[in-house]
Amino acid sequence: MTSRTVTANLNLSLDGHYNGPGGPGDFSAFMPYVTSDVARDHMTRLHEQATTAVLGRLNAEGFMGYWSQVAVDPGADARDRGYAQWLVGSEKVVLSTTLSEAPWERTRVVNAPAADVVTELKAAGEGDILVNSSASVIKPLLAADLIDRLYLMIFPEITGGGQRLFEDGLPSTSWTLAHQEVGKLGEIALVYDRRR
Repeated sequence: MTSRTVTANLNLSLDGHYNGPGGPGDFSAFMPYVTSDVARDHMTRLHEQATTAVLGRLNAEGFMGYWSQVAVDPGADARDRGYAQWLVGSEKVVLSTTLSEAPWERTRVVNAPAADVVTELKAAGEGDILVNSSASVIKPLLAADLIDRLYLMIFPEITGGGQRLFEDGLPSTSWTLAHQEVGKLGEIALVYDRRR
């Protein structure tokens, strides 16, 4: 194994959901907070050491359509543009059972269990491996205890429904708070390191 760190980021509501009751695309409760200074600084932190982005298919398709435009937009916030340029330029691994070809430059599609793919990535290369807002990938990695750092944004909203990141049945693990920051709207940026 190399010393590559596996990181993951996700936005959560106060009641622990990463989307609203309207389904996988329901982020309406999060929209007032994602452009705050705290959220943008948090986004900058999470990609600073990363060289590889791991994404589920749904996020990859959404990200590709949005962030590639931000990467070349001179009017975009510099932090957004920096993240977008990193994402466009980095190695990307998309986990999918349905895609047959890589839809983006510097991207490969892999049809294999997330834990196997990340274990293989850890064994070669340099830099952090960022599991980028893809709960479908983060969940099995938490179950396999393969995540070293969690970047979480907690938004002061109770969605009353939606999908949860932390479900019953995960192995018992301990974490150390490495960073915290509270924004003017009550949003909280948290970074936790796995204590091993």
